[in-house]
Amino acid sequence: MKNEIPIQQEGGQLDTTAKAVFPSEAMAKEFYKVAKHRLLSVSRWAEICKVPISVFTLISAAGNVVNREAIEGDYIKIDIPGPATSTGDGFDWVRIEKISEETGADISVFSMQARPSINPWGNETEIAHFFKDLATSTFQIKQIGAEVYAQEHGRNEVPNTDTDSFSDNLRNRLVGWTAKIGLSYPQWKSLVKGIADTEAGD
Repeated sequence: MKNEIPIQQEGGQLDTTAKAVFPSEAMAKEFYKVAKHRLLSVSRWAEICKVPISVFTLISAAGNVVNREAIEGDYIKIDIPGPATSTGDGFDWVRIEKISEETGADISVFSMQARPSINPWGNETEIAHFFKDLATSTFQIKQIGAEVYAQEHGRNEVPNTDTDSFSDNLRNRLVGWTAKIGLSYPQWKSLVKGIADTEAGD
């Protein structure tokens, strides 16, 4: 199957995974559908995380808050703890640039990739995120036999310090550095664990 995770070239990278094991492949296939729905329910991520660090809101390509599963072209508005940026109107922003799925005889892989983006609510052309737009987050749900995996793969995580705002550059350097040394790991670990939680409701 095609590898949907970008090649690591510079900056930091992060990989986290959670697994659910079932008595049969048929049960795993059914839970794979549940896990996909949880991943696409971006505005419920804080609830799914159980121990939320950030709050995520799904925004349509037209800039409207929406309550539905994510699609390509949507934005994700991220409210993280600590100082905010003027470029992002107080938030960090990513855009969902690719959603794909491949299936085989005993394996299925669903991928959603997001990349730092502009603030769709503003007039700025600068990236409104603490990482440059070289960075990506690739979320995957995998069903392999009787097992289902939820994963997040961060690649090329370079702090965004080239904006026109000195305060934003300082903040992005700080937040990007803490993320680079692993402080974003608890957020994504909590999310993938919540997605792979067989005891939770849909």
